[in-house]
Amino acid sequence: MNANIKAPARTLEVEDFTQGGAHTAMSAAQSAGASSVPRYYGEALLALARERRNIVALSADLTSSTETDIFRDTFPERFLNPGIAEANMVGVAGGLARSGLQAWVHTFCVFATRRPFDQIAMQVAYPRTDVKIVGFLPGLSTILGVSHQAIDDIALMRALPNMTVIEPSGPAQVPAAVRAAADHKGPVYLRLLRASAALPEGTPWEPLELGRIQPLDDGDGEALIVASGLMVEPAKAAARALRAQGIAVAVANAHTLKPFDEAFIQRQLARRRLIVTVENHSIVGGLGSAVAEVLAEAGAGTRLVRLGVRDRFAQGASMPWLFERHGLTAQGIADAVRAALASGEKTR
Repeated sequence: MNANIKAPARTLEVEDFTQGGAHTAMSAAQSAGASSVPRYYGEALLALARERRNIVALSADLTSSTETDIFRDTFPERFLNPGIAEANMVGVAGGLARSGLQAWVHTFCVFATRRPFDQIAMQVAYPRTDVKIVGFLPGLSTILGVSHQAIDDIALMRALPNMTVIEPSGPAQVPAAVRAAADHKGPVYLRLLRASAALPEGTPWEPLELGRIQPLDDGDGEALIVASGLMVEPAKAAARALRAQGIAVAVANAHTLKPFDEAFIQRQLARRRLIVTVENHSIVGGLGSAVAEVLAEAGAGTRLVRLGVRDRFAQGASMPWLFERHGLTAQGIADAVRAALASGEKTR
């Protein structure tokens, strides 16, 4: 071996590609810090399983990446790993649900929806079995490229009758999302990203009322930003920047994509000149489409701007790079709001 060539600090592992889209391996110190990040989803599911003995968990050979290893270690008799066979896993879950259990299925978003879509339709959605499909790595949150980037999962799940779709805004809303999914009798698709850092001390837990858009700042303003999932924090930052420039903007968290809170959007029509949707997903079939459907059926003249992945595939790159590339940063959102308001002024 060439003496000038240094061996890597450690071997790349799957976790390097599933936490925030890191480009390179973490340092030893970063790796140690990552291992101490609370497992907000895993702990929430485990707490619920202690209360409800009918809960069982399944994982498609991604137990650590979906935080289900702590469930497996605590309740081994209530845990199944069907391997990398997502369609079979969904079928097994449907059977378990028909026997009176509540089955929680886990894998990455793209493998939880696109690959076993027929099984979800026929063995979960159609018979309304009590199966909770939990997808990790939503949208552009991975460097692994098109094969792992779930930019169409919400569209697929929204199209299924009887399916409920939930996307919490972040770790602080995950426990409420888990409980809401468990309390709902029937199919649920829960879309989330594992936390990459602990919540700041004193951070309150966020509530989640199923089927209701959550106003984060419902003040006056001619523009409203409606965001979901990872886009909620950039939307809030964009609104703060716009207010500092004298532009009043309201913000809302659409954590439930189906059933969609049409009444909330309808109430905004008399108050807002502009609605901007922001989603870590294709603009086709997701949050933007849900709002567009409400506006169209209401015959509203309120302008709508949809921010998300345009009708294209993305790239293999870091999450920050991808968000900037697709206009999904606080700066990109603020620029879009300013441009839309300015354009509207010219046509009035």
